[in-house]
Amino acid sequence: MLTAILIVRLRWSLTWAYLRKSSWQTIGFIIGLIFAIGCVVGVARGAWEIGTLVERNAAANPLPIMNTVMIVGGTFAFLLTSILQLMLFGQGSTLSADRFALFGIRDRVLQFGLTLSGLCGIPGITGLVACLLIPLMYRSYGAPMVLTALLAAPFIMITIISVSKLIMSAATSLLQSKRSQSILYIMIILIFILVANGPNIVINSFGIEQLRLSVFLSVATFLSWTPFGAAFQLPFDALAGNWLFFVVRIAILLLTWVLCFMASTWLMRHERLVAGAAEKVVLRKGVGSFSWMPDSVSGAISARYLTYLLRDPRQAMVLLMPVIFLGLFAIQSASLPEMVFMAPLMSALFMMMPESNGLAYDGMGMTMHVQIGVRGIDDRIGRVRVLAVLGCVYLAVIGIASLVVYNLRGGQFVTIGMVCTLCGVGVYLASLGVAEVCSCMFMYPVASLAKPFSSPQGRAVSQGFLPFIPMLASGVVMIPTVIVVIVLLVLSGMTYLWIAIPVALVNGVLILWLGVALGGRIMDARQLKIVATLTHFAQLQR
Repeated sequence: MLTAILIVRLRWSLTWAYLRKSSWQTIGFIIGLIFAIGCVVGVARGAWEIGTLVERNAAANPLPIMNTVMIVGGTFAFLLTSILQLMLFGQGSTLSADRFALFGIRDRVLQFGLTLSGLCGIPGITGLVACLLIPLMYRSYGAPMVLTALLAAPFIMITIISVSKLIMSAATSLLQSKRSQSILYIMIILIFILVANGPNIVINSFGIEQLRLSVFLSVATFLSWTPFGAAFQLPFDALAGNWLFFVVRIAILLLTWVLCFMASTWLMRHERLVAGAAEKVVLRKGVGSFSWMPDSVSGAISARYLTYLLRDPRQAMVLLMPVIFLGLFAIQSASLPEMVFMAPLMSALFMMMPESNGLAYDGMGMTMHVQIGVRGIDDRIGRVRVLAVLGCVYLAVIGIASLVVYNLRGGQFVTIGMVCTLCGVGVYLASLGVAEVCSCMFMYPVASLAKPFSSPQGRAVSQGFLPFIPMLASGVVMIPTVIVVIVLLVLSGMTYLWIAIPVALVNGVLILWLGVALGGRIMDARQLKIVATLTHFAQLQR
């Protein structure tokens, strides 16, 4: 127990050390703390208002609806949290098991300490406090239900942390080859997007009028006997006096903790045994993309970047994002056909996110650029050549597919599809220009290519905060196009909306040109600083 407490203290010691060392970490920590406080306040306010609404409508017996919503909604939040933690923070956002390999700590003690440190982090504390405030909505049903809901709060958080640890351990231990980890990484992203859009997909696919309460009651009954929804059912069992069910559900939760702990401990040992195992080497003939890129410095950089892009699962999602958005918005366009044209616009905004931190993904490869004297402008042009062609082709294909879906849905205004697609190209080019500047200034550490589900030590806050800077900047630089679109809609409706197409394209090309030029100058001026930062990031990945 003392060792586990020491691991928790070490977690916070590392966190405070990184905050003292980095001003960006401090800013990100403060913003994260504000979000955490906002989450707690929001849950408290929502629980109180729901409790008041229940008191006012006690005669209507809202208990079945509340029961169903808590179980289904809680399970949804459970799954979303587990996937999000794996996708963003990975195995050990501040501590990882391999860091303790030289200290001789028993596996069970180490696993218990890591689990306890996960509960004692800001996300764990925030979730626990939020769950402790949920009983405010049960206040009209008496003390037994409120007290049971308070008891269920730690059960919820321990279950979430235990299952998350198991999923992350399995992702890093069982899949040792880069190919298998790449496939799983992409699948996790897809699952997260599907889960996050699950409610919209269901409602738009079946229609809200076809979704009866009895269907949700059946789903809630099933989920209440799983580890995902059992803790949310405990207060309702106490209220109904179903103490046998109450005890059985607690047994399900306790068994889940034990199985997750045992499996995570075994996976820790398995990872230690297979660490360093040789991976199959695939030999390829020729020089690949180097044979058909321009014979110049920027051409060599383009070939190198394209080769890495196709093999890096951390950046490969940029190639799948348009297809994902097309599928999601095509499903949701059943009632509103124009919704499908959000696909090219959203794709344009999100496809540039890896490039906004492109130097961190390249890692120590930047050292070679500095040693041989590569100019910043050549580096920026080489990267833009690949991304601009890929992005424009993808957006064109997605735009055509959106028009096909729109026509199948019975849409009438083809002009809006052309406007959204070509304006999306303008947004993408502008976002790419912003990314070429931000990648030289606002770098943050990323997971190692060998372990895409890991996370650099103590940098989870910056990973969650800094990616939004280029996204916000991309919206700001497209303000001229937004103004033109608003004016055209107000004055002429859809008649002359096509005028926004050349405006968006000119806006995008201009920002891209400025971004490449400015990004090249910034890279030349900050070469040594960039190399020092990337060296530090490489040390965090070890």
